Amino acid sequence: MTNTVLLNNIEHKDLKVITSFAEQYGDNVWYTPTFLLEFRSIQAHYPIFFQKDPNTGGFYPVVMMGFQDNENLFLDGDKWNAGYIPLMIKRQPFFIGKQDQIEDGKTTERRVIHIDLDSPRISKSEGQDLFVEFGASSPFLVEMADVLETIHHGMEANQGFVESLLKFDLIESFTLDIELNDGSHHNMIGFYTIQEDNLKGLGKDALAELHQDGYLEAAYMMMASQSNIRNLIDMKNKRNEQLG
Repeated sequence: MTNTVLLNNIEHKDLKVITSFAEQYGDNVWYTPTFLLEFRSIQAHYPIFFQKDPNTGGFYPVVMMGFQDNENLFLDGDKWNAGYIPLMIKRQPFFIGKQDQIEDGKTTERRVIHIDLDSPRISKSEGQDLFVEFGASSPFLVEMADVLETIHHGMEANQGFVESLLKFDLIESFTLDIELNDGSHHNMIGFYTIQEDNLKGLGKDALAELHQDGYLEAAYMMMASQSNIRNLIDMKNKRNEQLG
């Protein structure tokens, strides 16, 4: 459960946020949502697939970090063993919200920052300050506001990407059976990927449309990222060996 409230510099002036990583902070997740704007950074380290929202049936891209629930193979104590941290992980415990405001007699909507007061990252004794002298936002909070803004625009861009892929029948389900060195198996089900044969068979007009929107490059980055499954398997084998 979360206790999400609108962040303000009066009630929350003394709050700090712990920015290190650990299981106790909820970082032991095996996948998290991602978006086109960070594909270039994500694909160098993690596999990218699609998941389907059980409520809406809509597809959305996710970055994979493990093979089972509560497993993050990049998490090593309080360290994150990758050169890039997905923004949906980095933004914790902040959320982006919306608030109506009246300007020149007109009601407009603006984005605001919410914070989960029940997050284990919240502290009054350690971590990054949210506010500094005279209630100004700290450099850390300014950075988190930029992260939330990037996520907002990224999630909006996802919709067009998915719609274009569906238009050309470029999303397919798959099952991946992984055998580890100890003989155990992990079956990855409920994930989706790019239908490569259909992509290869697209005509020049369709390819031009995807390219113009930036979706063709994103599709190829998704496919390229999946070579990182091999790295995940190696990390899983190494962790199993360490656990004995």
